[in-house]
Amino acid sequence: MEPLDRSTRWPYDERGEVREFSYQRFNSPTVAAAEAALGELDGGPALLFPSGAGATTALVLSLLDPGDTIALAEGCYYGTGLTFAALARWGLAVVEFDQTGAPPEGVQLVWLEAPSNPFLTMPDLEAAAAHPAPVVVDATAATPVHLRPLEHGADFVLHSATKYLAGHDDALLGAVVCRDDAFAEELRTFRSRTGIVAAPDAAWLLLRGLKTLDLRVRRQTETAALIAERLGAHPAVETVRYPGLGGLLSFDVADADTARKVETSTRVVVNATSLGGVTSAIESRSRWEGDRVPPGLLRLSVGLEDPETLWADLERALG
Repeated sequence: MEPLDRSTRWPYDERGEVREFSYQRFNSPTVAAAEAALGELDGGPALLFPSGAGATTALVLSLLDPGDTIALAEGCYYGTGLTFAALARWGLAVVEFDQTGAPPEGVQLVWLEAPSNPFLTMPDLEAAAAHPAPVVVDATAATPVHLRPLEHGADFVLHSATKYLAGHDDALLGAVVCRDDAFAEELRTFRSRTGIVAAPDAAWLLLRGLKTLDLRVRRQTETAALIAERLGAHPAVETVRYPGLGGLLSFDVADADTARKVETSTRVVVNATSLGGVTSAIESRSRWEGDRVPPGLLRLSVGLEDPETLWADLERALG
């Protein structure tokens, strides 16, 4: 593993000039190494932030002016909408749209999610790229293993790196990968001035996670496809949503009470929030999202456990 450097400041050179690293709020060796590794995977300069929400906030405030409007994919991660709602007092507006079609006219930023969480729709990237506004793709659930949005015309890729990229439920991080080098430097300056910076420890854990990203995600994808197929044939399951890639899926049971019984009856799958870790997790999303989702919707993040063990656990809980 790369060394972990927790320093907050580094000495100037022998002439009293600033070296590559001087103060952690500007940059640090471990964070820079993790950014380089992620940038290579996604095909552009990457910047790390202390969380996915932090990355979202920094990107939007850097791109937009008061009075601008964001076209937000329907059914995307509810926390993104909450972040944008918190920024409404500064003059930012939001309009939701069906990301399987073209974005609406008259907006200054298009925000997609590939796939959306928890409805698992995939965006029409070609239609979005044809729009005059910059395009952001939250590819947290797809990861660079399955999708590199910059290659499909997107201007920015956003990740909650807490999820699949770090992959072990022990590092809180966000990331933005940019198409344009000049804007990446502008965003870096904004990050330094506002202090929305990632810590070295989390960046070091991201470096560890990236080393096994491909292996983990491909295994999770194989297992998720199997689980989705079997859930679709189970009499207690009404709807299954799975985009054919990644380890995230959702399914509906009869009602909220049934969903609570299922999520609290698993023994291998952990009843917990978040996704993308090596341990499978399930939760009823109505506890967080209310009427925005069906009351019986359960989100399942498939980990690295034996597929037959996972299915036996789910089948028992559904019974």
